Amino acid sequence: MKLIRFGEPGKEKPGVIINEIQYDVSAFVQDYNEAFFENDGLMALSAVIKEQDGKLPQVAAGTRLGAPVARPSKILCIGLNYADHARETGVTPPTEPVLFVKSSTALVGPDDNIVIPRDSVKTDWEVELAVIIGKKASYVEEADAMNYVAGYALHNDVSEREFQLERGGTWDKGKGCDTFAPVGPFMATKDEIADVNNLRLWLNVNGQKMQDGNTSNFIFNIPFVIAYVSKFMTLLPGDIISTGTPAGVGLGFSPQIYLKPGDVVELGIDGLGTSKQTCVAWSK
Repeated sequence: MKLIRFGEPGKEKPGVIINEIQYDVSAFVQDYNEAFFENDGLMALSAVIKEQDGKLPQVAAGTRLGAPVARPSKILCIGLNYADHARETGVTPPTEPVLFVKSSTALVGPDDNIVIPRDSVKTDWEVELAVIIGKKASYVEEADAMNYVAGYALHNDVSEREFQLERGGTWDKGKGCDTFAPVGPFMATKDEIADVNNLRLWLNVNGQKMQDGNTSNFIFNIPFVIAYVSKFMTLLPGDIISTGTPAGVGLGFSPQIYLKPGDVVELGIDGLGTSKQTCVAWSK
């Protein structure tokens, strides 16, 4: 299944994509949130789709898409999870996953604007594969980790490098700004993706290819990451783990390249669609 949330910001309704057509399932599902995933919502939704075949209302063309999951309890990110990206940033590839938190208030729809923060001079892009957790996970064994995955989505881990690297020693300040987590256009359930460890992911800025990588180059694969993270905190249904970015970020160029108002970022992952964000200046 492919899950979407559609409508105005803060008023999104749940939907699905069937044969490339968007349908409204809000008469049967409240939202794609923690309770939905925790209570076997995917199984119930699958039954609804079968029972309502040919009866579900279509979503109006041009309707805005929100993030495909409602605001999660946390958005966790794995830094430096591609060796080529670690090298371009001038650091040694890590021996354990680098973990940081992205605020849930950063979450926006796939085609919403990126707001460049006030006083920002180094706003950057990062195409990433996001994993959505399907059930509560604590001290998970690596061999069992994939049983805790609900699905996958496209994520742009937007980052402000000065805030991240030059303002006090933690990455979180440069990662959690408003609009810094465009996710979607949809969440694909596990069965939609044949091999999650062999997905091409790419990103363009103003039509120029900046990133072009493959998840086959993970340093730490998804089962390892889930098991690792679950040793330090409980993962809740609907939580997002973003798995890192390949080489080609603005920080890695010489001279460095950063986003400015009017820039257009387009990105995609095999089987998970594409998204497009326009950069705008912060305003009150």
